[in-house]
Amino acid sequence: MDLNLNGKTAIVVASSQGLGKAIATQLVKEGTNVMLASRNEEKLKGVQVELSALNKGRVSYHQTDITKKEEIEALIKHTVDTFGAIDILVNNSGGPPAGTFEQLDDEEWQNAFELNLLSYIRMIRNTVPHMKETGGKIINIASVSIKEPIPGLILSNTFRLGIVGLSKTLADELAPHNILINTVAPGRIATDRVAHLDQVNAEKLGKPIEEIEHMFKEKIPLKRYGTPEEFATFVTFLVSDANTYMTGQAYILDGGMVKAI
Repeated sequence: MDLNLNGKTAIVVASSQGLGKAIATQLVKEGTNVMLASRNEEKLKGVQVELSALNKGRVSYHQTDITKKEEIEALIKHTVDTFGAIDILVNNSGGPPAGTFEQLDDEEWQNAFELNLLSYIRMIRNTVPHMKETGGKIINIASVSIKEPIPGLILSNTFRLGIVGLSKTLADELAPHNILINTVAPGRIATDRVAHLDQVNAEKLGKPIEEIEHMFKEKIPLKRYGTPEEFATFVTFLVSDANTYMTGQAYILDGGMVKAI
């Protein structure tokens, strides 16, 4: 199947590691020109070198703090100046801190809002004008908490649901321009973020991290964590020409862990 991604241009946010890097890698393998973005310039340089060595799509990067409006605007400008267009946007961000309602203050709520919801809004607002003439694809990375709240992650539970509402509403508003937008929600994918959450649970319960991992794997019908590559393959399908009719949806990749229908 030809995904027709060769020569397309994508911005992948939070792409210096984890799911973002895996998505950027898969897109480059398909011949997509990719603009990497994150706050860590040293890691971005390393990923650029690694992906450029694939000799497929072109790869550039722009150091960006997505909680800052002016840095998002600079990222969009740099992408257009470098590649001449924007066909694909993958919104992604690090997860907010763990904590219960009584443990979190106003500053932590504000920071999570700016990182995990407002940044998505600003990225879309600045990208859509460059997609209106030729169409485009937008992916918003969320979490399985959009279907089943995760204990101790009230910030994520709150703002990830906002992403779903945003995506569903924009699917209708952007359809006349042939811009398709979907939400993709990872479950227990083997990333540094999940390893950190497992460590938090291990310390909280006073158990070895291996026991925590085993506990979660037993809740997953496939009995394992997913890989970033598996997640990236699905996202690549959604942003490709193989997807021409799926928009406004929220997809969960969790090995069957979430029981909600």
